[in-house]
Amino acid sequence: MSTITTDVLVVGAGPTGLAVAAKLAAAGVDVTVIDHQATGDNTSRAAVVHARTLEVLADLDVSRRLVEEGSKAPRFTIRDRGRVLVPIRFDDLPSDFPYALMVSQAVTERVLLERLTELGGHVRRPLSLVDLAQDETGVTATTQDGTEIRARYLVGADGMHSTVRDKARIGFPGGKYAESFSLADVRLEGDLPHDEVILYFSPEGTLVSAPLPDGSFRFVAPVEEAPAEPDVDYVQGLLDRRGGRSPVKVTEVVWGSRFLVHHRVADTYRAGRVLIAGDAAHVHSPAGGQGMNTGLQDAVVLGDALVAVITGGDETALDDYGARRRPVAQEVVELSDRLTQFGLAQGVRRSVRNVVLSVLAKVPRFRRMLAWRLSGLVYRGR
Repeated sequence: MSTITTDVLVVGAGPTGLAVAAKLAAAGVDVTVIDHQATGDNTSRAAVVHARTLEVLADLDVSRRLVEEGSKAPRFTIRDRGRVLVPIRFDDLPSDFPYALMVSQAVTERVLLERLTELGGHVRRPLSLVDLAQDETGVTATTQDGTEIRARYLVGADGMHSTVRDKARIGFPGGKYAESFSLADVRLEGDLPHDEVILYFSPEGTLVSAPLPDGSFRFVAPVEEAPAEPDVDYVQGLLDRRGGRSPVKVTEVVWGSRFLVHHRVADTYRAGRVLIAGDAAHVHSPAGGQGMNTGLQDAVVLGDALVAVITGGDETALDDYGARRRPVAQEVVELSDRLTQFGLAQGVRRSVRNVVLSVLAKVPRFRRMLAWRLSGLVYRGR
């Protein structure tokens, strides 16, 4: 049986785990990253990086690289079919990144991995955590091949079905939406804007349209029973029933998938020397594109806290991480759930919703509040 000794073990090499590891490596902290997959996950549910996330990744020299590979969307609109209910502008935000950056999760992971590698780190694959035990001085993790990893602290960034969270006996209360979600990256003909993310409301449900850097579009929609691999006719039907009134023709489905969505927040982000972040700590509806962004912001705050403790600071910094970030996750879950439920309104409720939103949209303060929430700037200092 082999044994590895490290300051911090990070379980999971998605965006959150890679960002935590890069923060630690940049500060000279010895970090070991393991992931159960032989290669990175090629599926890519997230497609947007918001302003606040780019701000917190800038010191790692990650934001510049992401911007070079992505495309900028300075606007977000909420519509009822073809009618604009709430126009939201990001281009007047007080940030060096006044836009939503459209870039796939696969690219984000690649850029973070490249940066971690430059800083001297790497990911051990395929290596799955099967058990952990902690004492007063550290955590001993056991992997599926019998390897033991001894670390001062362990970070669980291993997703919604987190083994770390389960082994640390951290509760994960919440539930799941009755609908499944259909996701499709498509090429099309028509006049959908390439610099704007759109959340469509319709009597049938919501539809998100997001432009991608290669000229294609991503559509995400909650449906009763999503197909495993949506085809052109299926996506065209969604667009015709839920999208705008302008004629748009889907010509190719580049990639498609389906998934179920939960809304959950962990009871705590810390259990002794074990900490969790990202989807291991919170999951929610994709409405508003907050999932990966919230996880990346977790990663930077947690990375800073671990660096402070390992270099001689007080362990209260680790409690402060949870105290700061858990309320953020609760607010994000509430916002994404509200957007999802708003989209399902029908009949009189739909008419009332449209009137209320149209009136509120005329109030600059309301539009600014939404822009700050969606961009994540409202969470500065948290």
